[in-house]
Amino acid sequence: GIRSWELTDELWEAVKAFIPEHRRDEHRTYRRKQGGGRKPIPPRRVPEGIFYVLRTGVQWKALPKAYGAASSIHPYFSEWAEAGFFLRMWQEGLMTYEELKGLGWEWQSVDGSMVKAPLAREAVGNNPRDRGKKGTKRSVAVESPGLPISIVPDGANRHDIKLLEGTLKSVVIVSPQGMNVCLDAGYVGAQGLVERLGRQAPIRGRGEEREEKEYNPLYVARRWVVEVCHSWMNRFRKLPVRYEKKERNYRGPAELACAIIVWRNLIPVHPGLFPG
Repeated sequence: GIRSWELTDELWEAVKAFIPEHRRDEHRTYRRKQGGGRKPIPPRRVPEGIFYVLRTGVQWKALPKAYGAASSIHPYFSEWAEAGFFLRMWQEGLMTYEELKGLGWEWQSVDGSMVKAPLAREAVGNNPRDRGKKGTKRSVAVESPGLPISIVPDGANRHDIKLLEGTLKSVVIVSPQGMNVCLDAGYVGAQGLVERLGRQAPIRGRGEEREEKEYNPLYVARRWVVEVCHSWMNRFRKLPVRYEKKERNYRGPAELACAIIVWRNLIPVHPGLFPG
């Protein structure tokens, strides 16, 4: 069977159309200088190697040779992150999901999650929950069933409310107006901000939700889906501890993780989407 760090044929079909054109020739092999250097890397090996690092969390230098030399794969990762390849893959997944099944735009949920960032130099701050050590906060918005639609990394010392506006404005595809936003008690005081953005923000603490659950066993807090999304993202072991110095090099894997979450929820929706 397919192992968790392997790129499936269906996911490869989704990926290859968005690879930046200037890194591919007509035969989908990567160019090299005439007469020297390593042999071209098979085109599928590059995203497979990047996905392996994202999923397992290994250092780039520990990438198995089966995927190619790390010194060859990592430059592709850096260039693709800078070119917005992972972002585009995420956007295309959401737009395809919207077309085939429909995204849940009635409600959004937003929450932040803090990760260690011992080597980071950008989007980093002292984590008040980790004895002031360096950390990054990942503010994520999801649509009502829980697919990620926005991500904003910043320093761990930044309050959730300070990141809320940027997170709501950074939804990666065009979204309808007037959505409601579900928030936890950490966002108390943000109602005015959310209303200025044309939304409503019911804010409820965990105690209120527990009482509601006792009264109505079928009650489910809508904002819990964003916590589930953070859990999905942390299964990509490159994300729970950040070693990237640049913000762009952390955002890239996070965007790729979001893209994979969307595509893996999409593929079973329409099995015939990808030609054989």
